[in-house]
Amino acid sequence: MRRTYRKRYKRQAPEKTHRVNRQIRAPEVSVIDEEGVALGVMRTEDAGNLAHERGYDMVEVSPLAQPPVVKFLDFGSFKYQEEKRKQKTRVQQKEKQVEVKAIRLTFRIGEHDKEVRKKAAIKFLEGNDKVKVEMTIRGREHRHTDLAKEKVNQFIESINQSFPVAIEQQVTKQGGKLLAIIYAVPQHAAQDHKSSA
Repeated sequence: MRRTYRKRYKRQAPEKTHRVNRQIRAPEVSVIDEEGVALGVMRTEDAGNLAHERGYDMVEVSPLAQPPVVKFLDFGSFKYQEEKRKQKTRVQQKEKQVEVKAIRLTFRIGEHDKEVRKKAAIKFLEGNDKVKVEMTIRGREHRHTDLAKEKVNQFIESINQSFPVAIEQQVTKQGGKLLAIIYAVPQHAAQDHKSSA
């Protein structure tokens, strides 16, 4: 008999919501008015009536406080501003997610393959990722480590001629490999680079 398996989906955390007006169940609340002035502790019903009289919603902003803290707000405007802040935070978090992409060279790499890897490196850099340039050294090639380093530096310079980069880690030998890490220079620096070229 064939077994069937249900695909498991990752459960998302529930989105935080604010209680508004009659959704607030606490008998008393600590009130902050529309000007940011603390009015002290009031019966929830009285606070709601006061907010209504002033043309505002009563929004629970600190539900875990004792008693909960509410504020007089235009809830529609409040939700709009809150969503803008969340969106800005998501964009900033995405910008911070910088990956390190590897470009692998060999000691005897041909010009065509070198050009292919150069284009791949530039594509990574344009995506705001860092690039780790690796060259594997085998057998007798270890006798020519200085020449291998020069080849790596020449490759980085060829990238720099087309797309300005900065070096985060100079060429170093780690085991049987030479490694260097580069990243795109800031936009204003790139413009200076082009104007001086």
